[in-house]
Amino acid sequence: MLANPLAPSWLVPPVDGAALPAHVWPASAHRDPDGAIVIGGVALTTLAAAHGTPLYVIDEADARARAARTRAAFAAAAERHGTSAVVYYASKAFLSGEVARWMVEAGLNLDVASGGELAVALAAGVEPARLGLHGNNKSPAEIDRAVAAGVGAIVIDSLLEIERVAAAAQHHGRVQPVRLRINSGVHAHTHEYLATAREDQKFGIPLADAPAAVDAIRAHASLRFLGLHSHIGSQIFAIDGFLEAARRLLAVHAELLGGGDVAELNLGGGFGIAYVEADEAPAIEPVADALVEAVAGVCRELGIPLPRIAVEPGRTIIGPAGVTLYRVGTRKDVVVALDDDRSAVRRYLSVDGGMSDNARPALYSADYTVALASRASDAQPVLVRVAGKHCESGDIVVRDAYLPADVGPDDLVAVPATGAYCFSLASNYNYLARPAVVAVRDGRARVIVRGETEADLLRRDVLLNPTPATDPTTPAALS
Repeated sequence: MLANPLAPSWLVPPVDGAALPAHVWPASAHRDPDGAIVIGGVALTTLAAAHGTPLYVIDEADARARAARTRAAFAAAAERHGTSAVVYYASKAFLSGEVARWMVEAGLNLDVASGGELAVALAAGVEPARLGLHGNNKSPAEIDRAVAAGVGAIVIDSLLEIERVAAAAQHHGRVQPVRLRINSGVHAHTHEYLATAREDQKFGIPLADAPAAVDAIRAHASLRFLGLHSHIGSQIFAIDGFLEAARRLLAVHAELLGGGDVAELNLGGGFGIAYVEADEAPAIEPVADALVEAVAGVCRELGIPLPRIAVEPGRTIIGPAGVTLYRVGTRKDVVVALDDDRSAVRRYLSVDGGMSDNARPALYSADYTVALASRASDAQPVLVRVAGKHCESGDIVVRDAYLPADVGPDDLVAVPATGAYCFSLASNYNYLARPAVVAVRDGRARVIVRGETEADLLRRDVLLNPTPATDPTTPAALS
């Protein structure tokens, strides 16, 4: 069939509309004899019947395997060069008690970026020494809690934080290990909002200011300087930005060795994944090999010892393991005029979720794909746009994809590669309840995060659910 002229150049009509490209879908994804998508040995139709839609589904075995594979890749690459590597799971991508345990059991540490994420990790039983605390505006209370808990590292993001962390460590009688986040000036090839090392933005301190900042850290007996930290952005396919950041940081790292030990170099995360069939994300093994080889090479040039290498991937571990399941509500065809006096038809399929469960298309114009999940179809493919149910024209879940022409109301559709940042960014816009998260493995499904109900939403409204007078936060109790 001919491509719809409204389709982007990278999107071509499918040869097999039932195919589930392995580099986009969870490892266990396949179709049963009726054409329903099965993940972790459980049909998505079964999950929808039991838990409703929208629904986040995580292939537990896939997530665990990706975590273990990432750790093994960096450990092997580091060992070949006579050093070691530590992998932190970037929990902002997706965090729950279960996922925290999966990561630890796979040998990963965790980084957390708020008091809430710290609370989840600690409640899940993660050893504090395996945690790193990030954030450009950590409150004094968050810093104090992290120090008191004994977190393994706090990432200093501004000069003000040096004094705050030092004071908290002194108060608790601890020597707190810290890293210094550097704005390397490397411009990552990614969306503007996902690039985090450009000069004019909120993260880190300029590379030129690092020596003075490290001197200030070393002046405090309650702090122990671990090394420099860099994070150039997210959803990055090209590795050259990471290599350039490493080179820039190591030049300063070598200078810092004159004043004391610098045990590690942390290059952050941000490795990209495939969201649509046209994406070609690199495997983690060549990424690990290239990063460690580059660091080793620069260290040889500078004549300095090779430090321990730390990285912080999140999306590459949990992103491909997740799928979001929706039910189609309405279908409409829209005639769109083209520049040459022709017209084309775009089909809108509206589903029962949207930007409240996946904000990334609205935030970053992120692309996703979609598949009919509940049955087989031999209908011809048509260009569709999957829209959410929110009162926003930008509430689009999948901007461009091909689906069978007979997909319509009450069909289930599934959007892959939603394990990262969809649950994390979820909201109650238009008072929609946030979906449950279900983990599937070996033919069994279990809820790992309960979905919200309307009662949950009403419970916070004081008029609709008056707070008992004994609650010390009520005006009556404070008067």
